[in-house]
Amino acid sequence: MKKIERSQEFVKQHLELFRCPICQAPMKTVAKNSVICEQNHSIDFNKHGFLYFLQRAVDSEYDQAMLSARRNLLTAGLFQPIVEQMNEQLPDSAQTVLDVGCGEGTPLAELEQLRANRDIAIGFDISKDGINLATQLQTNAFFCVADLRRLPFADQSFDSVVEIFSPSDYGEFKRVLKPGGRLIKVIPNAEYLVELRQLLYPSGEHAKYDNSNVIDLFKKHYPQATVKAVRYQFQVPTTLTDAMVLMTPLHWGKNARQLAPAELKQLKMVTVDVTLLSTTNS
Repeated sequence: MKKIERSQEFVKQHLELFRCPICQAPMKTVAKNSVICEQNHSIDFNKHGFLYFLQRAVDSEYDQAMLSARRNLLTAGLFQPIVEQMNEQLPDSAQTVLDVGCGEGTPLAELEQLRANRDIAIGFDISKDGINLATQLQTNAFFCVADLRRLPFADQSFDSVVEIFSPSDYGEFKRVLKPGGRLIKVIPNAEYLVELRQLLYPSGEHAKYDNSNVIDLFKKHYPQATVKAVRYQFQVPTTLTDAMVLMTPLHWGKNARQLAPAELKQLKMVTVDVTLLSTTNS
């Protein structure tokens, strides 16, 4: 079955999860190459087999090269312990799972593999390049291009919403989560990739940052939230030191240094330091 046919079949089987991004009406059918809402607005599947729910084109700094580099590092296991911790927060029973800002899709694919592919899983991102890459993964998850602020999904349609390093819209999360549904948010801590930051910014710029305001906002929306630190060392494969620099926005900084090959060889180990925020939807 071709990718576009698999995507069409997924949407047919789970049509109740989607709503029209134009009028917010429920989707009523998949006809030929389009999904059509009750007000007869239609969204076409593109040749890569995903739906593009945005109403206008959006430029994203997360381009093909950056996302491909990230794919290589994630495939090598950079986020595997994070994904394992996320899995521990989810019920063992089959879930409807939404991955917010899924990027090139590897974390969601890894999560679903850990969960024996028993979930109905959807990942979305604003980056078309990211979703193009995601559709190349061997996974049962469905991927689409969508806007965090205007989710094309029905009210109370997901058991779990997960996100790694993505912005949040808590109003939309509360809308699409079922009562008692699980929200898991992962944010970087002060020591995240500190070894790379020290190479790129030896003067100390960007040496530290503080995400306490993100945690405070999460707790404001979800006072009963649990907070868990996840920290470990990742050995960078010698063939992926260039990719380690390219995969992160750190190299975009105005004063970021261009690293020589000899300096890249120093990047043998990096610290992954994150906080996992978790709560249930009331």
